[in-house]
Amino acid sequence: MPPNEPLISVIVPHLNQPQGLEACLRSLDAQTLDQSQFEVVVVDNGSNAQPDVIVARHQRVRMLHERIPGPGQARNCGVQGAIGEILAFIDADCRAHPGWLQSALEAIHSMPDGSVLGGDVQIWHEGNASYTAIEAYESVFSYQFKRYIERHGFSGTGNMVVRRLDFEKVGLFTGISVAEDVEWGQRARAAGLIFRYVPNMIVFHPARLSLHELFVKWDRQIQHFLNMARGKPAWRIRWIARAVTVLASTLVELPRVATTDRLNGTPARMKALGVLVAVRTYRAWRMLSLLVSSKGVLWNRNAAVGLSDVE
Repeated sequence: MPPNEPLISVIVPHLNQPQGLEACLRSLDAQTLDQSQFEVVVVDNGSNAQPDVIVARHQRVRMLHERIPGPGQARNCGVQGAIGEILAFIDADCRAHPGWLQSALEAIHSMPDGSVLGGDVQIWHEGNASYTAIEAYESVFSYQFKRYIERHGFSGTGNMVVRRLDFEKVGLFTGISVAEDVEWGQRARAAGLIFRYVPNMIVFHPARLSLHELFVKWDRQIQHFLNMARGKPAWRIRWIARAVTVLASTLVELPRVATTDRLNGTPARMKALGVLVAVRTYRAWRMLSLLVSSKGVLWNRNAAVGLSDVE
């Protein structure tokens, strides 16, 4: 690679999130890694208003455009237009810890070829204000990248780093009909790649503002899972059993809420528990209702969210 070209390309899919994108780009401006070592590629996926002014305020940021809807397609466009030997993925509504890229670079240089890195995703919380119920719940149950990687063998694309050569062994992300980070992870493992959790690779994600937003997120994810389950032996029976398990799992999670180090104090834990009951009940109901009437999934036109949202 020529000496003046960046080593890392940070790829940011964007759709109608101007305030989030501004915060994301500011966090990338504040990286401890020298800015000559990385570029930022924003891929707009059909926003109502193009973020040209936002992008222009930040150095070493380029903007590309992808007309085919879906975060996977936007990331593919970013990969194809990127220069770096290392690809770093983050979502437009996330903020990177100042040491995010430095930690990623040190980790990937210490690991063999074929390694895919996923980091920690924490809920962004302003100062000393008390937690909202949604913030408390999501601090415990959302964006569990360590579990995704160590138990399920994939990383969400809201915080993932991979060498370009390894990415090319797997190929591009798929469209919006499936959860693209899970599906890409399956192909990556089949190609011999290994996912590794890097706790110091930290990204912050804002909590959703309402239960409705959580339900909309789960509508999308449940449909993705249903698409993947269909056609397998006895899939309907398995699906019903899974819905019942989701409903019953609230009791199993009580110790987790009580002992988590991501919340302080009883009030925050009680808030998290209340939202947990509401979400698990909704998930079970939604899973069963889709057996009767299933609708296709459309990418949320107001938020670019991948399977990194999954509990």
